Amino acid sequence: MNLGRINSLKMTGTTTLALRCSDGVIMATDTRATLLPGFVAHKNAKKVYRITRNMGMTIAGSPAEAQNVLDLLRVNANLYEMQRGRIIPVRAVANLASNILLSQRYYPYAVQVIIGGADSEGYHLFSLDPFGSLIKDDMISTGSGSPVAYGVLENAYMEGILLKEGLILAAKALTATMKRNIYTGDNFNIATITKEEGYMELSEKERKELISSLS
Repeated sequence: MNLGRINSLKMTGTTTLALRCSDGVIMATDTRATLLPGFVAHKNAKKVYRITRNMGMTIAGSPAEAQNVLDLLRVNANLYEMQRGRIIPVRAVANLASNILLSQRYYPYAVQVIIGGADSEGYHLFSLDPFGSLIKDDMISTGSGSPVAYGVLENAYMEGILLKEGLILAAKALTATMKRNIYTGDNFNIATITKEEGYMELSEKERKELISSLS
């Protein structure tokens, strides 16, 4: 087990978060990519992705390794849906991600991900650490800015929150984190997942309107 590799994650960071609402799932991330302490490598990095029509994933950590996990999840989810003619359950994809990460436990992937989506049983969110530990929750944040994000989320999140209310809360949490965490910043991306529309990312215009609503 390469503990030095895991400890090196403290040198970089990001902020990702996800909320389970009564009528959908929200996944949000900042767009700043850091390479070394105090160095901004990219200002418009994408950290939230579509797995299938009914499911998405956020990434924190090494982009290349996270992309590898994402590709494996996409392929297997698509095969499942082609063979069985129905959408794959969110838990099945989360369990697959857990097995992939666990299989690399002696040289773990430097990633932490959130997987969320909709299926016949409702809306679900799961977080996974580099060793594949799988936790189901209603509100999740990862990355170096997560303590600040949790401070905002814990204060306002409640069971049964509506999607439109959750979007405002997610924007507030990310805005607060960008002000307090050097590794979080520049902009943010938000995606929603509903049974009716599936995975949808907010446009730039919609993000600006959301930010304007905060004031």
